[in-house]
Amino acid sequence: MMESQQEPKVTIPPLIPLEYSNRVMLKTILECGDDQIGLFGKTVVVGGWVKSSKEVKREPVAAALKPPTAAEAFPPSPGRKELSCVEVVQSRIPFFKKIIRVFGVSSDSYPGVREKFEPVPKPPPPPPSKFFLQISDGSSISSLMVVIDSAVVPVSAGHVLPTGTCILAQGVLEKSSSHGKQTIELKVEKILHIGTVEPDTYPLSRKRLPLDSLRDYPHIRPRTTTVASITRICDTLDFAAHTFLHNHGFLHVQVPIITTIDSEGFSEKFQVTTSKKWGLGSGSDADVRHETVKAEQHIEARDKSKLGTGVKPEVKEDFFGRQSYLSVSGRLHLESYACALGNVYSFGPRFRAEKTGSIKQVAEMWVVEVEIAFSQLEDSMKCAEDCFKFLCKWILDHCPHDMKFVTKRIDKTIVHRLEYMMSISYERISYREAVDILRKVTDKTFETKLRWGVPLTAEHLSYLADDHYKRPVIIYDYPKAVKPFYVRLNDDGKTVAAFDMVVPKMGTVITGSQSEERLDMLSARMKEFDLSRDQYEWYQDLRKHGTVKHSGFRLGFDLMVLLMTGLTDVRDVVPFPRTHGKANN
Repeated sequence: MMESQQEPKVTIPPLIPLEYSNRVMLKTILECGDDQIGLFGKTVVVGGWVKSSKEVKREPVAAALKPPTAAEAFPPSPGRKELSCVEVVQSRIPFFKKIIRVFGVSSDSYPGVREKFEPVPKPPPPPPSKFFLQISDGSSISSLMVVIDSAVVPVSAGHVLPTGTCILAQGVLEKSSSHGKQTIELKVEKILHIGTVEPDTYPLSRKRLPLDSLRDYPHIRPRTTTVASITRICDTLDFAAHTFLHNHGFLHVQVPIITTIDSEGFSEKFQVTTSKKWGLGSGSDADVRHETVKAEQHIEARDKSKLGTGVKPEVKEDFFGRQSYLSVSGRLHLESYACALGNVYSFGPRFRAEKTGSIKQVAEMWVVEVEIAFSQLEDSMKCAEDCFKFLCKWILDHCPHDMKFVTKRIDKTIVHRLEYMMSISYERISYREAVDILRKVTDKTFETKLRWGVPLTAEHLSYLADDHYKRPVIIYDYPKAVKPFYVRLNDDGKTVAAFDMVVPKMGTVITGSQSEERLDMLSARMKEFDLSRDQYEWYQDLRKHGTVKHSGFRLGFDLMVLLMTGLTDVRDVVPFPRTHGKANN
């Protein structure tokens, strides 16, 4: 006797509405794979924005103008007498009237066919339509087909539901009636909200705007598939960075973005002021008392004769009583917590008022900064490499759909490159070794003449990572003149314990150093940089009271997003990029 075969069990994935908006994310419907069949027949509420729409109108019923047949007009009836010619004509009057209306002739011209008490005919209702909408709520690469039958769910006149319309609807999930890639669709039973759009002015009405055009609409571009995918990768990378550091015992510390010190010494800074001297208006506008912050480019001058010795009167009357800037780096403030709590990190925006026009630099960029107590340069380099590899793996493991889209749309080699950088060891060379390698290059001419003691340019770094080693390179022990004052001086007296991690096709993503823990050495370096002892007194206190060897690094978060997505211009991954002459919203 043959055993009866059991049908495979259908797994029904949970469709749990969001707690605070009572709707189901489209991701839970579209990314459940073969389990979608278990969703058929489920009633859900979904919301999103229309990516594309199509309206199919039904044709009016032609049978209404068809003359009745003899059998329809005179059905046989037992005992029924034959009708006279007059009675036959009278029975056809309604049909003749329809013909007259079709040809636009008023029945008043033919009083013989006009009934005495006939009501004025109402215009026929518009034929019902079916709307096929592809909607997205930003949770997935894919979009959901939403089908609205106006005969079942009335749609107000004029609501053509074009691209950009916001819709919230309740309906039943069904097997897709189309023969496309989608296997599931929503048959709408009730429309809960429609947010109309102005098609003539909506920027995304046109298909596939290039990324450089989308930069003019930073408030609208998240609705595009590409920018939405970048944002989800950015969010996942954010979580991954926190996860790595928390897993290794780091504490998250918020450091200020308004500071009175210059922690780098090589960058143009934004000055922060509430002074009316900087142009808060004239006349009645000058009497406005609310505090306004204005950023002005401030180029740090190291010449004491230019800096002066006293505090200018207008600066003393300013909000902070001294010159203040938007922070370029938070590592100095982070050191104070590392010298008390051990391993700490910060995550926030840093600002540079540079007019370089570089595609990898904007005025406001987010960075992850790490500080490790009881550590030296080698420890920071290892931590930076481990962190970088962890982030690459996390993105590949947790963003499969977005990375598939990025591979198809932006960079076909991106997944392979990330897998390669996860699995190999990184090359480590000193600055002197890097210079020696570059000097021996004969098949390429560099724009900047190379000599020992000058910074390596992006062109030099690209050659080392892309052409020579073909893998990430960590360059360490830089000349002391090209690194900040707080970096620890090496025993040779010429170089400092600093490093850069250079990645193929990207450039420098991570910079780090071991900080100078010796008070006498720090004081000497501050003197070389013409820095005020009073201004950095608190920083020197860390060396006076329980000094410790410590090191750290900063990871360019926006550059990491750029690397993970295969894009080349950081303005395409920063949500609201601020560049020279442009900060519209």
